[in-house]
Amino acid sequence: MKIAIVTGASSGLGREFVLQIADRFSGIEEIWAIARRKERIEELSPLVPVKVRSFAIDLTDKNKLLKLQETLSQEKPEVKWLINAAGYGKIGAVGSVNLEDEMGMVDLNNRGLVAMTHLVLPYMSKNSRIIQFSSAASFLPQPDFAIYAASKSFVLSYSRALNEELKPKGIYVTAVCPGPVRTEFFKIAETTGHISLYKKILMADPKKVVRLAIRDSMMGRPVSVYGSTMKAFRFITKLLPHTLLLQFVIGLMKTE
Repeated sequence: MKIAIVTGASSGLGREFVLQIADRFSGIEEIWAIARRKERIEELSPLVPVKVRSFAIDLTDKNKLLKLQETLSQEKPEVKWLINAAGYGKIGAVGSVNLEDEMGMVDLNNRGLVAMTHLVLPYMSKNSRIIQFSSAASFLPQPDFAIYAASKSFVLSYSRALNEELKPKGIYVTAVCPGPVRTEFFKIAETTGHISLYKKILMADPKKVVRLAIRDSMMGRPVSVYGSTMKAFRFITKLLPHTLLLQFVIGLMKTE
């Protein structure tokens, strides 16, 4: 049985991936949708032409991950797509956000992503794809978003190395690095602070971000960056010293 596995499937970019994969890839027989909110996952079933199997799993809970491991071992599906879209960020200076949230960002954005990749890889075949959600925040340290940005830098580095490791097996890994996207992400992020005005102006359409991510993945590209502004930002962060860019960003934040 050929399947796709999508984490963070109850909302935002994860949910959009479920919709687009189901619509575009007729060879996928089931989508295993993973999120903490089971009722939100189940809302997807009538919207797609394939079976959506819901897994109410907190990826930071080792016991829940072991249950998923058991299911994989028993059913031995052929996983053609792994989409690691689960993650969150909280705005605020280091120490101003509570410890549970600061640790939680690392646990979900990094540990959960690594755990899912480790568990699913044995069931992936040639010409399978892994999409790991990083962020344009990975290109440059982000004051007042420090832990989130650092966690996404980890994802970018990990994904690029993993892509090289898996190429001989015909499995391709793409790190998706969007800028701000119009999803529920910022509703959570703004419970501890406010996003900058320029980020609100640059908000992207999640449908377009996912569409490009799938296309870049199919073309074997290691990194997918949506939009000319974010592509220019990535180029600038490679060209100029980060110390200089950080001073510019801090100055921009002070004018708001």
